[in-house]
Amino acid sequence: MGKRDNLKLTSVKIHQDIAENFKVESARTGFSLQKLVNRTMHLFMNEPEFKTKIMSYTALATSGSL
Repeated sequence: MGKRDNLKLTSVKIHQDIAENFKVESARTGFSLQKLVNRTMHLFMNEPEFKTKIMSYTALATSGSL
């Protein structure tokens, strides 16, 4: 069983302007959305301070599940 066998395919809706800005930054730095999501989820589950910061983040307008 390889590393790819342990991956979960999912989809999410994100703000279009944030997605476009990230796409540019991702191309410039080589840091993919998959890397961001995996690392963010890991920090969220393992670092209480990070979890608190994310849970209390209010800079985005509420829309759907945001």
